[in-house]
Amino acid sequence: MKRISILLVCMGNICRSPLAEGIFAHLVAEAGLTAGFTVDSAGTGGWHEGEPPDRRSIATAKSHGIDISGQRARRIRPRDFRDFDLIVAMDRDNLAALEKSAPHGANIHLFGDIALGTGEDIPDPYYGGPGGFELVYTRLLTGCSSLLETLGAERASCSGNTSSVR
Repeated sequence: MKRISILLVCMGNICRSPLAEGIFAHLVAEAGLTAGFTVDSAGTGGWHEGEPPDRRSIATAKSHGIDISGQRARRIRPRDFRDFDLIVAMDRDNLAALEKSAPHGANIHLFGDIALGTGEDIPDPYYGGPGGFELVYTRLLTGCSSLLETLGAERASCSGNTSSVR
């Protein structure tokens, strides 16, 4: 079966998208589906390239048994639109930035639409305290669990593509 590749995107790739990457990868591993998925994260901006996630994201993930300390921020690259089956933006601003630079037909979605079904933005916790990071973690966990269930069922249906999430 074909691997499903997912890129999770926020602004600087130090708060929300590294958490989402860590959560999704953790859920994939728990489900025994590591061979079926490629998970990565990126930012629409490059201010933090090469840096680890925000210390508060690392601490929040760690408190839930997930280690994201080895991740490094990167900016989205033109080839990402070709290399990833699904690109998921944390909020409408990042969705708009992705759509502006993406080639026609790129499979880009808002996390709140595709993972939560609510259309909500995942708020940027950067300027807040630990409570904001915990809230973001909870929303991301809910959405990543739902997205994995959808994509895992799709993989099992033997088609191996992501047509229903396009």
